[in-house]
Amino acid sequence: MDIALITRGQMYRYYLRQVVVGDSRRPARKPLRKAQEEAGVPAGRWMGRGLSAVGLTADGEVTEAQLRSLFGEGRHPHADRIEAERLAADEMPAAARRAGALGRQVKVTGVDLVFRPQPTLNLLWALGDEETRKAIEGAHERAITTVLAWIEDDAAVIRFGAGGVYRTRPLHGLVAARFRHYEARSGMPLLHDHLLLSVKAHRPDGTWGSVHTEALYENAVAASTLYNELVMAEACEALGLASEPRTVTAGRRPVMEVAGVPHELIGWTARRSEQIAACLTELEREYVTATDDDGEPRFLPAVSERARAKLNRIAAKKTRPPKHKARPLAQLRAWWKASAILTSGVAADVINSLLEHARAAAAAIRARVAAVVDVGLAAVDVAATVFVMNGGGRFHRRHLLAEARRHLALVLRGRRREPDLDEQIVDTALATYCVDISEPKTLRGRMPAYRLYTARWSLADLPGRRPPAADPALEPGEWEIPRVPPRYERAVLAGAAVREKLRPTVAARGRAYDVVAHQQAAMPEQLLAPAAAEPEHGDQEPQADPQEAVDLTALRALRKSRTDVEALDLTAERLRLLQDAITKAAVDSHARTDRHAEPDDAEGAHPVRQDDQQAHRPQQPGAHRGREAGH
Repeated sequence: MDIALITRGQMYRYYLRQVVVGDSRRPARKPLRKAQEEAGVPAGRWMGRGLSAVGLTADGEVTEAQLRSLFGEGRHPHADRIEAERLAADEMPAAARRAGALGRQVKVTGVDLVFRPQPTLNLLWALGDEETRKAIEGAHERAITTVLAWIEDDAAVIRFGAGGVYRTRPLHGLVAARFRHYEARSGMPLLHDHLLLSVKAHRPDGTWGSVHTEALYENAVAASTLYNELVMAEACEALGLASEPRTVTAGRRPVMEVAGVPHELIGWTARRSEQIAACLTELEREYVTATDDDGEPRFLPAVSERARAKLNRIAAKKTRPPKHKARPLAQLRAWWKASAILTSGVAADVINSLLEHARAAAAAIRARVAAVVDVGLAAVDVAATVFVMNGGGRFHRRHLLAEARRHLALVLRGRRREPDLDEQIVDTALATYCVDISEPKTLRGRMPAYRLYTARWSLADLPGRRPPAADPALEPGEWEIPRVPPRYERAVLAGAAVREKLRPTVAARGRAYDVVAHQQAAMPEQLLAPAAAEPEHGDQEPQADPQEAVDLTALRALRKSRTDVEALDLTAERLRLLQDAITKAAVDSHARTDRHAEPDDAEGAHPVRQDDQQAHRPQQPGAHRGREAGH
C-alpha cells in the first residue's frame, strides 16, 4: 500500500483528470462518466462509515461535482446544492457558502491510499478464467474494506485544543472514494485501487475537524501489512490455494506469494523492475566513485541501505514511462495471455492451467504445515525482529503490530486467522518481552500510541563487521560495489536464538506445541536448527545441554551492529559465539525472575495459560471481520 497527500489546486486536478479515469489522460470538458466508459474502467464508489453524515450511500457512484467539492475544495460533497438552496431562501451569499463548508478550510483535503495484491495474485487474476478473476477482485475489495475499518477505529485521529494537544477518533467514521485500475504504466497486469480518503470528519461534539495526516503516515506500514495478509488469505480460502515466502532481494524480508505460480511469470511482468535495476546499478557506481574538489571519495565505498533506497527512488523517476490510453479489461486479458505464452518462457499448458498448478502446490503445503499459531512464540519472534530492525532497539506499538501481521502471513500460509489475533500477539509481546522507556513531557507522549518501548533482555556484545575498504591499487572507477546485508538477516538470527532457548524451556513446562513445526513455518530453511537426535529410550525426554541453548543475550551485538554498513555473518562460528555468550545471561534472567516472582508463584514454574496457544480453526468463506469499534 502506498500513501500520498491530496491538496487543493494542482494535485487535485491531477486526480480529476487522470487517476479517476484509469491513469489515462482525460480530454478537456469530457464528462467523467463518459471518460470512464471510454477508458474501460468502472465508476468510482463511495466507502466508509462516515457517508451518512454527508448524505452519501455506500457503494454509490462518485460524481465529478462531489469530487470537486470534497477533495478540490474541502467542502460538503453536495455543497453546490446546499448553497443554491440557501440562496433561493434569500440568505446572504456568505452565509450560504458557510452552510456548505465542513469546518475551516484546509490545504490538505485527503490522502490517496493505493492497494495492490501480490504479483502472483495479479497473475492469477490476469491469466485465469472469469471465476478466478471475480474471486480475487472480491478478496481485494474485502481486504480494503477491513483496512479502512481498522484505520477508522485505530489509526485516524482528529486533533483539537490549543496546539492540537488533544486527540480523538472520528465520531462517525470517514468518507472515501474508491477507483479501480487494471494495468501498470508498462501495460502489464496490475490490479490496484486508489482509495481517496477525505480528512474531514466529526469531532465528539458534532463539529467538523480534520484527520491528522501525520498519524495516517505513521500507521501506513501497519495498514499495508494488514492488507497484504488479508488479501492473500481471502483469495487462498476462496480458491483453495496456499502461500509461500519468496525472497526478492537477498537479506531482505521475503514476500508471500501464491505457491505453484512460476516465478518466471513474475519476471515477465517486471519490465519496470528491470529498467529500474539497470538504472540503479549506474547510480550506485556514480555514488561510490563520486569525489570532492580534492579528488577524495565523497562517500564510503559501500552503498548503505538508506542510500540505496534513495537511489532506487531516483531510478524509478528517471525510468518512468509516459501514460497511455487505457483499454477495456477484456481486451487487456486477451493480450496479456497471448504475450505471456509468447514471451514469458513458461509453457502454454501451464499458463492455461495456472489455477490447477497452484491448487496442487497448495495441497502439499497444507498437508505439511499445521495451521497453528502459538501466541507466546509469535510474541518472541515479533519482539526480537522489531528490536533488531529499529535503530537503537526502540519502537512503538505500531511497529510490533506490523511485524505481527507479517508473522501471521508467514506462519498461516494463506489461511484465515481469528479476529484480533495480531492484537493478542502484540499485547503478549509488550507484557512479557518489552519495557516501557517513555519519558513523556507532553500529553501526546502519554498516549498509548506514542509510548516508547525496548526489549526487556540483558544482552552481551559481539564484534561487528566493518565494510570493506577501498583497494588502493584500483582507481575509483574500478571499485567493486560491495553489497552490505541489511538488518533483516540479523533479525532472523535473533528470532532463531530466542526460539532455540525456548525449546527446552517449553518442553519443561509441558506446553503441548511442536516448536520445531513452528520454526519450519516461520523461518527460512537454511537457518533452521538441525533435528534433534532420537533418544535411546523412547519413554524418556531428551535432556538439553546448557551449552547448546541459544537465548536472547547476544542480541546486544545485533543492536550494536545496527548501522547500515555493518552486518552479522550467519556462520557456525557466529552461532557458537552467540551460544557461549547466552548461557550466563539465561541463568541471570531466571534468577531475576525468581526474585521478583509473586509469592503464590514461588512454588514452581509459571504455568502456561490455555489462551497462550491458539489453534487455528478453518472458517467458512466470507468477509473477514474487522475489529469492533471501541476495542
